[in-house]
Amino acid sequence: MRISKQILNESIKKELYNTLAQAIADLHSKDETLQFLNDFFTASELEAFAKRLAVAYWLKKKRTYKNIKDNLKVSSATIASTDKDMKKLGFQIILKKIEAEEWADVWAERIKRFNK
Repeated sequence: MRISKQILNESIKKELYNTLAQAIADLHSKDETLQFLNDFFTASELEAFAKRLAVAYWLKKKRTYKNIKDNLKVSSATIASTDKDMKKLGFQIILKKIEAEEWADVWAERIKRFNK
């Protein structure tokens, strides 16, 4: 898909971004979301998006640049720019949500074992 490089009117741009954000927020399940992402993004766009999130997550988990680079097949520049971006609120929000989900999964497993 080819995207125009022409500058979009700011109010239209804001409306488009709000519509996209609302459409994503309205997805009701992981399966629905995956279907949307797979249909909406090209395979390479989706992989790049997923890798960027993984880089941020692994940096938060204190993995080394070398480990991230070797496992995710990304450049040092990608890791460095993502490291810088992690200070932004959006990255902080999504990483907290991922950590909360991990915490919930750990406790759900412990509760299952306890109930056996």
